[in-house]
Amino acid sequence: MKAKAAVLFEPRQKLQICEVEVPAPRAGEVLVHMAAGGVCHSDLHVMKGDLSAPLPAILGHEGSGIVADAGLGVTTVKPGDHVLPLWRLSCGECEFCGRGRPALCTAGFEIRQKGTLPLGGTGFRLNGTEIKRFGGVSTFAQYSVIPEKALLKIPESIPLDQAALLGCAVITGFGAVVNAAKVAPGRTVAVFGAGGIGLNAIQCAALAGAEKVIAVDLKDNKLAYARQFGATHTVNASAGDPVEQVKALTGGRGVDYAIEAVGLPVTIRQAYDALAKCGVAVVIGITANKAEVSIPALSLSWEEKILTGTLYGSGHFRQDILKLVDLLNAGKLKLGELLTRTYPIDQINEAYDALERGEVARSVVLHG
Repeated sequence: MKAKAAVLFEPRQKLQICEVEVPAPRAGEVLVHMAAGGVCHSDLHVMKGDLSAPLPAILGHEGSGIVADAGLGVTTVKPGDHVLPLWRLSCGECEFCGRGRPALCTAGFEIRQKGTLPLGGTGFRLNGTEIKRFGGVSTFAQYSVIPEKALLKIPESIPLDQAALLGCAVITGFGAVVNAAKVAPGRTVAVFGAGGIGLNAIQCAALAGAEKVIAVDLKDNKLAYARQFGATHTVNASAGDPVEQVKALTGGRGVDYAIEAVGLPVTIRQAYDALAKCGVAVVIGITANKAEVSIPALSLSWEEKILTGTLYGSGHFRQDILKLVDLLNAGKLKLGELLTRTYPIDQINEAYDALERGEVARSVVLHG
C-alpha cells in the first residue's frame, strides 16, 4: 500500500513529504495507521546533523495510532486497537531486559542503529529504494509496520493526539524523576529546560512531593508553562547566573536533585553545580555526538555528588506508561495541557520551526 511520509534525505535539509510503499506485516509484525507523531527535539537533532542516524529515513519516534492489520502469531493487539509505538525495541531476553532496563537492550540497539526491522528490511520503499526507519517506529509515516514487541495497547478513552505524548515526553520526564533521581518527598528539585520533557519532569517532581520545584529556562513563556505544571519557583537564565539564582532560592545550599532537559554541556554543568552535597543530577537532554562536559572531580568525593543519565525513563517503560495512564484517569496528570499545537503532516517543517523558536510546550503532526 502507499502512504504519505516525512523523509529526511540528508542532514541540515528540510523534511520532504513523499508517498512511500508500505508492505503487509509479516509474522510478529503489525501494520499501524498512525494518528499522530510527536514533534520532538530528538528528531531535530538528526535533522541538524548533531545526532547520527542511517539515512534516508522516515523520522518520528513519539506517536500513537490504530492497528490496521496484524501478521501471523500476533496475540497482544488486533485491528482496531489503539496503540503506542515504543521507540526502544527490546528483545526480552538479554541482560538488560532481564534487569528491568529494556531501553538498554543490546539487540534492540543494534536494530535501531541499522534502521531496519528484526526480520530484515525496513518496511518502506520509495521509487524502488529502501528507506530507513528511525527509532524503530517511524511515526512520521501515515502507515508503519512495527514489531509487536514495540507496541503497547492503550485505552480508547485517551484522545490519540494527546496519547502520543505518553510515548516519549511524559514517560521520559516521569522516569527521570521517579526511576533515575528517585525524588523523595520534601526535597528540592531544579529542572533545567522547560520544554516538553522538562515540563513532565516538573509535574512529576511535584507529584512526588518535592517541597520546591525550580524551573530554569531562557524564555518567559516556557517558565509560564512550568508554573502551570507545578513549578513553585522559576529562574530566567538570561537574567543572570542560573546556578546562583537556584542557590539563592535554597538559602545557598543548592538542590537535592537537578534534572537537565536541554542537552548542552553548559546546562549539564549548571545542573551539576546547582546541587547540594549528596545531590543527584540526571541528564535527559541529547547532546551532539562528540560533545563533552567537564566537572570538578574533587566534588565527587568531597561532596558525594552524583552525575548520571537516563534513557527512556530508566525503567520498564511498558509498566511505567500504564502507571501514567492510571494517574491520568485519576486526574493527577496534565496531558491535554501539554499539547499546545497540532499541525497536518504537510506542515511538519513549520512545526519544527516553531519548536526551535520555543513557541510550544509540545506539538504533534496529524496524519489523515
